Amino acid sequence: MSPDALPTPHPTAPTGPRPIDVALLISVFVVAACGLLYELAAGALASYLLGDSVLQFSTIIGTYLFAMGVGSWLSRYFERQLPAHFLRIELLVALVGGALPAILFIANAYIPGAFRLLLYGMVLVVGTLVGLEIPLVMRILRRNVALKDLVSQVLTFDYLGALAVSLAFPLLLVPHLGLIRTGLVFGLLNASVAAWAVWLFRHELRRLRAHVAACALVIGALLAALWGAEHITTFAEDKFYQDRIVFSSASPYQRIVVTHGKAGHRLFLNGNLQFSQRDEYRYHEALVHPAMAAHGAPKKVAVLGGGDGMAVREVLKYPSVESVTLVELDPAMTQLFAQHPTLARLNAGALQNPKVTVVNTDAFQWLQDTGDTFDVIVVDFPDPTNFAIGKLYTNSFYALLDQRLAASGYAVVQTTSPLVARQSFWTVVTSIESVGLRTTPYHAHVPSFGEWGFVIASRRPWRLPQALPEGLQFLSVQGLPLLLDFPLDMARVSTEVHRLSNQVLVTTYEREWGQALGH
Repeated sequence: MSPDALPTPHPTAPTGPRPIDVALLISVFVVAACGLLYELAAGALASYLLGDSVLQFSTIIGTYLFAMGVGSWLSRYFERQLPAHFLRIELLVALVGGALPAILFIANAYIPGAFRLLLYGMVLVVGTLVGLEIPLVMRILRRNVALKDLVSQVLTFDYLGALAVSLAFPLLLVPHLGLIRTGLVFGLLNASVAAWAVWLFRHELRRLRAHVAACALVIGALLAALWGAEHITTFAEDKFYQDRIVFSSASPYQRIVVTHGKAGHRLFLNGNLQFSQRDEYRYHEALVHPAMAAHGAPKKVAVLGGGDGMAVREVLKYPSVESVTLVELDPAMTQLFAQHPTLARLNAGALQNPKVTVVNTDAFQWLQDTGDTFDVIVVDFPDPTNFAIGKLYTNSFYALLDQRLAASGYAVVQTTSPLVARQSFWTVVTSIESVGLRTTPYHAHVPSFGEWGFVIASRRPWRLPQALPEGLQFLSVQGLPLLLDFPLDMARVSTEVHRLSNQVLVTTYEREWGQALGH
């Protein structure tokens, strides 16, 4: 008779939990935590590297749950030697799940065309293996636990494990360990469950030495990978970014990488270039000065986004400025560009200036909560690559922006490329106008990005400024009118209003940039 074919005890039998049953329930907690961790890691990696976090997490979760269902269905075919099958599956999950972030990072750098296939392939494999685990544990436990207690106990520990890792992943694991180390640590936890199973069922396993050797090999491989995790990350990122990486970190919000090469320092967020030291002055001068200089004597200024401090640097060139409020979601960004000596030099120490107040919070929420009004508001968000950022380009956001503008104030919004993403650019203009603000669209050439667009929003008409601060490298009073001229291939087109309810801009942006990049 196979071990799982033993008769189930009567529900009223006075059988208390054995140590082996308690150990298995603790294993359920660990198994659930590891399984969810691999799912979250895959979703985070996909959103980092492919953009659109809502789409990536939705498809990853859907694929993973489908695979778990397949695994649960396949568990019916495991009839004999259930402990042996369980520990083998644990070792496979430890290897594939633990190595998932490292393998995907390397694949993105060296074989980017195969990234999606490998991503969903690994998610299917891990999901199927995880789907096998819990049914096998339940069938092993039912030898001594009544069915009603068995189901409640297993599901309780399963859900508790999922809760623990869902809280720890964004708050502790990714910020302190990074994705690659986090995956390997949880792979080791899975392998430890397998090793524990070898000890618990040592009297039942037919080839005990082989199982011990397998556990030792898997744990050794994961420990070696954990020891070399920094080298793995450097190996992958050096290829992807090409230039030498001088700083890299994973915050709860994004992966921050700073490189240094022939073009000087460059900042990447989730793999997307944010600035290049060689020509960032063109972007930031064009972003800040047409609005600031036109105002005349701005005193209170807000900068939304722009945690690198470059826009604040330009704002501080106006003697009339008394206070600057920088609203940046990610404290890792503002700390980096305030404290790292080399990077702080790039923004001329702007984030340490006594006039500057840094607020680390969501800009949308901040606009709702603050009662202040500002003479100039500079909006320097990343492009709308996903719905989380897309909300910061909606007409709801611009309505809040309007409430925070002084009567004679100006807001300026960075607005992607009117050449590459023509419809996206004019969608932003249409969305701003839908809340009753006047718009003044303009563009500038930034070699690292190409032709780039901006929009001034105000209640009063914008007028060409008569003077600009001294020492600018790009803008001049004589050259400002050229920024307002849109050639035929960038001229205005009819677009929808970007609303919270439709997020049309995110879809349009992905399509236009996908076509431009050949995706």
